[in-house]
Amino acid sequence: MSYESIIYTYVQIIFACYDAATKTEGQKMLTALDHVNLHTDDPDGLADWYERVLGLARGARPPFSTPGVWLYLGDNPVVHLVKVNARPGEANVSLEHFAFRAKGMAAFEATLKTNNIAFERVDLEDVGLDLVQYNVRDPMGTHIHIDFCPSAEEA
Repeated sequence: MSYESIIYTYVQIIFACYDAATKTEGQKMLTALDHVNLHTDDPDGLADWYERVLGLARGARPPFSTPGVWLYLGDNPVVHLVKVNARPGEANVSLEHFAFRAKGMAAFEATLKTNNIAFERVDLEDVGLDLVQYNVRDPMGTHIHIDFCPSAEEA
């Protein structure tokens, strides 16, 4: 099986799951992914990266006993950074990545290049999908992909 057919199958499964979860037949418990919570020994430094590279904004956070930072996408706190004493290792972590949908693909790629951030661009148009993914890692090594719809970029 080729890489393209594996990706195509993977994306079709994601779209099928999304379609199933958003149907209005009956009552569905889940309505959206709310946030991602990441442990870090440097919440302020990591928050700086998310602000500079992804355009998220620091915002209000309840006075929990553990220090941290909440990063907002519009009115929603989508990335929660929690202070831990030692830098977390990659072992025993089941989260492989999380993703954002975005607009402004050319500007985003320019931001990555300006900030010397390594990335992998995956064009899924080759397998019939209107999707381009930019795979990056934050300073803690967390895999994030930013998804763009090329046809919307051209409009």
